[in-house]
Amino acid sequence: MPTQKQPLNHKNHKNKKGKKIFEFKLNLTPKNFFLWSIILLIIFFIFFSARDISNLFPEKTLTNLIGDIKSNRVKKIEVIGDKLLATYNDGKVYTSIKESQDSLYTILSDAQVDSAKVDIEIKDTSGGTVWFNILSNVLPLLLMVGFFLFLIRQARGAQDSIFSFGQSRAKLFSKDNPRVTFKDVAGVDEAKQELSEVVDFLKNPQKYRALGARTPKGALLVGPSGTGKTLLARALAGEAGVPFFSMAGSEFMEMLVGVGASRVRDLFNTAKKNSPSIIFIDEIDAIGRVRSMGTMGGHDEREQTLNQILVEMDGFTPNEHVIVVAATNRGDLLDTALLRPGRFDRRVVLDLPDLEGRKSILKIHVQGKPVESNIDWEKVSKRTVGFSGADLENMLNEAAILAARKNQKTITFVDIEEAATKVKLGPEKKRLQSDLDRKMTAYHEAGHAIVSYALPHMDPVHRISIVSRGMALGFTLIPPARDRIHETKTHMVEQITAMMGGRAAEQLIFTEMTSGAANDIDKATALARDMVIEYGMSELGPINFGPTLDVMEWGGRYVNETKISPQMQSQIDNEIKKILDASYKNAASILKRLKTKLDAVARELLKRETLESEEFEKIVGPRPALAIS
Repeated sequence: MPTQKQPLNHKNHKNKKGKKIFEFKLNLTPKNFFLWSIILLIIFFIFFSARDISNLFPEKTLTNLIGDIKSNRVKKIEVIGDKLLATYNDGKVYTSIKESQDSLYTILSDAQVDSAKVDIEIKDTSGGTVWFNILSNVLPLLLMVGFFLFLIRQARGAQDSIFSFGQSRAKLFSKDNPRVTFKDVAGVDEAKQELSEVVDFLKNPQKYRALGARTPKGALLVGPSGTGKTLLARALAGEAGVPFFSMAGSEFMEMLVGVGASRVRDLFNTAKKNSPSIIFIDEIDAIGRVRSMGTMGGHDEREQTLNQILVEMDGFTPNEHVIVVAATNRGDLLDTALLRPGRFDRRVVLDLPDLEGRKSILKIHVQGKPVESNIDWEKVSKRTVGFSGADLENMLNEAAILAARKNQKTITFVDIEEAATKVKLGPEKKRLQSDLDRKMTAYHEAGHAIVSYALPHMDPVHRISIVSRGMALGFTLIPPARDRIHETKTHMVEQITAMMGGRAAEQLIFTEMTSGAANDIDKATALARDMVIEYGMSELGPINFGPTLDVMEWGGRYVNETKISPQMQSQIDNEIKKILDASYKNAASILKRLKTKLDAVARELLKRETLESEEFEKIVGPRPALAIS
């Protein structure tokens, strides 16, 4: 292989072993050459002006030196100003000092010494003195001028940076870079269809103009976190083949008033110059929230920025061939003027993926990972109901990390199962517990499992464990067996009953209550309150007693707290208590009937700590077809 030549401005020195011991780099630009020359001149003049020969050689008094000249011991004398440098016959050199106004010839004559006995050489130092005087006078002036020039340049740079505040900071994505396409996005087929039409509008505008269709001005992506809004926007950038400008909503906001609106103008002007183009604004709720209603406080800078976006998207000046795509998970907070047709014509909702969507997402993220061929992805998809696309990606990544920790060559189903539990509940914690604490936890989790097993509309128990995860000492995992669109009152009541199974088991076995049921009671109470207040599933009738989001005539929105009388609030509390009491009694009744199975499950948990669904069914037997009341 040919060796690479070193640059000419490199000097490398190596020792015998070939190790580099010194490296010097010098970039001789005209500016640097001038600066280095001035520095070297200053050092030279300072050194030689401050040089004192009396410090270099031994000193003799003038009287002794004259005596040595009389004795013919001195060969040569150099006169350097008021300094005398005497060289003796034996080669030794001494220094002496005379008065600056006196001549050496006059001094020798007064001492009756013949000047011919010694070779006298007088050196002229007037030139160096003149240059030193000039330099000492001019150098401070040059330094002051240079200092003020530096301040002026700094001030000009600061001024330029101030004016650059109003410039857009959007990132331009090039089609030449490694890109994401719609093939890399799964589980959001409807959203992909909507955005693929936007891409087709940009690539084939004549096809739609022939039918009188206009290009949509904007598309708003709304959905929970992790559903793939930003990923879908990146795929849109890869598919469109046109300039794609990406910017976060928070990047418009600055300390200075008017900067956000200026950046919006600059962003749209840049996009128009490169049209057809796409602008992507992530987390648009940072600037697109509902404007204040006069009596309420507002943020003037954010409202100015929002007003500028409204004008740029659909104002007096038509905006052609620039499509705005925005993403948010707080679509309910956006201003109605921003959502109207003509600005964001399309509102694309991204939900959590269904069964088929999860299977497609798993197929994408499993690429490049060595997995066992016998993994049932259908089972994994059913196991991960409620997982977002980000959760599924994180689950497979955690499974790969777990397999690597075990020094495995492939990822197994056990690794994926453990990773799914870790994503939802957190990692295992080996806490030191007493035997009584472990027994209480075992009966508590067994109570949840037995009650769920006995209720006909509850989903099957997937896993029971007394291994601590997160803040919980144990858990009973009951994932939905299918994607539910509607929730029935019967299923909700059974969920509350299953939540009460842990407290009922503690009361049945230990005749004692523990703090371990706090989270169960909290969730059960919240669900019962929603049934009464929001869903109208009580004897009070189909009435919504909760706060509502009211819309004003001009488009403003505000939260209206429903006014409830003390008597009605008391009835609401009684209805909630009825649901909770009935569910607890039902759970206690179930556990009394199935106490033998409760004891068997608890004993097995104390031995093995974790039971899977198949192991649980072997202990309790086939699930009954009818509910146990």
